[in-house]
Amino acid sequence: MFWNSVMFTLIGLVIGGFIGFYFTRKQFEKQLKENPPINEKMIRAMFLQMGRKPSEAQIKQIMKSMNANR
Repeated sequence: MFWNSVMFTLIGLVIGGFIGFYFTRKQFEKQLKENPPINEKMIRAMFLQMGRKPSEAQIKQIMKSMNANR
């Protein structure tokens, strides 16, 4: 009787883990789709909105610092 309850608990934990993983992955993919990570094109657009013409070195430096902070 005791082992049955242990087995049901373990099976429930495994099934719950798989279900949680699946829904978490779907939510993460949805968030990435709605809010894509910043890229060089977005950095250029931000500089142009501020009235500045960015150099390629500035863009590379910003990308490098953003990737280092991840």
